[in-house]
Amino acid sequence: MSVDVTNPADEILAVVDEHDRVIGEAPRGEVYARGLRHRCVFIEARDTEGRVFVHRRTDTKLVFPSLHDMFVGGVVGAGESYDDAALREAQEELGVSGLPRPTPLFKFLYDDGAGRTWWSYLYEVRCAAPVDPQVEEVAWHDFLTDAELARRAEEWEWVPDGLDAYRRLRGFRATR
Repeated sequence: MSVDVTNPADEILAVVDEHDRVIGEAPRGEVYARGLRHRCVFIEARDTEGRVFVHRRTDTKLVFPSLHDMFVGGVVGAGESYDDAALREAQEELGVSGLPRPTPLFKFLYDDGAGRTWWSYLYEVRCAAPVDPQVEEVAWHDFLTDAELARRAEEWEWVPDGLDAYRRLRGFRATR
């Protein structure tokens, strides 16, 4: 799906149930305002040295403005697959083209207990090209080692869903 939507709140998303089955569609703004369950992708992007791409979101983001994130990603559009959304989001947010297709790792249901819930698929990708992040999405960025990221995870203010995904990813890798 490649829809040019001027206002992100107008983007049409699939609304899903607790089993990730599509039960309807609605504009992103309505999905967020009503707390409707939808789909999202998280992509851990590493450079050729194995460092993780970390960024601070712009203050204009609809969800979690100005917070740090250790993933690129976003919502899955209506009619779009998780895999296609992962590639699209990674290329858009990193500002690169020709990125290899991100590798899917696992899916989980994020629920903050306060009405924010979405099915989330976590991916990883290696980015050899220099990044040129979207200024609309990324206010600051850098690549951090795993040790630096672990330290910063305790110090910086992070998007809550990304921090949850990060902890799940660390657990996932510890069992492999």
